[in-house]
Amino acid sequence: MGLILVRHTAPDVAPGTCYGRLDLPPGPGFADEAAAVLDAMPPVTRVLTSPLIRCRALAEHIGAARGLPVEVEPRLIEIDFGAWEGLAWDAVPRDELDAWAADFWNARPHGGESVAMFTARVADWLAGQGGAAGWLAVTHAGLMRAAQHLLGRDESWACRFSHGQTLALSAGDLSALAARPMP
Repeated sequence: MGLILVRHTAPDVAPGTCYGRLDLPPGPGFADEAAAVLDAMPPVTRVLTSPLIRCRALAEHIGAARGLPVEVEPRLIEIDFGAWEGLAWDAVPRDELDAWAADFWNARPHGGESVAMFTARVADWLAGQGGAAGWLAVTHAGLMRAAQHLLGRDESWACRFSHGQTLALSAGDLSALAARPMP
């Protein structure tokens, strides 16, 4: 086993809210969701986490249960939606959404990260994880989508990851990412 990516538990946020780097706490179901993630987790040797509290809380829960320290890795943070952070998706100006849809890869009408910038950050981090053996990274759905995209598993970015869902990356996957040119 190489690296397991796990999405954080459900955050305390209204449905339909745009959030990436918005630092939201875990939702009221955290204890049950975290217990379910822990029960399904294979043995791990290292626990890394996004700096956002919704990830850190789950990482700390797993780390405490497994007797492992938790390491904060800034590159595991979600995409930055800039001015859209915290807005209801239906409150985002239509012309900005249209601009993003017209050039999904490079547009950044919100002033945050473009998908290309975000993917390059994820690729850089993943390419350096070749020594991962039984590592766990608590992160976000966007980062997991970027990993899928970089591995050629889902070019559309339409894949969905539930709260607490995992994505296992083998040593071969990590080697392939390290050998690829950066996006």
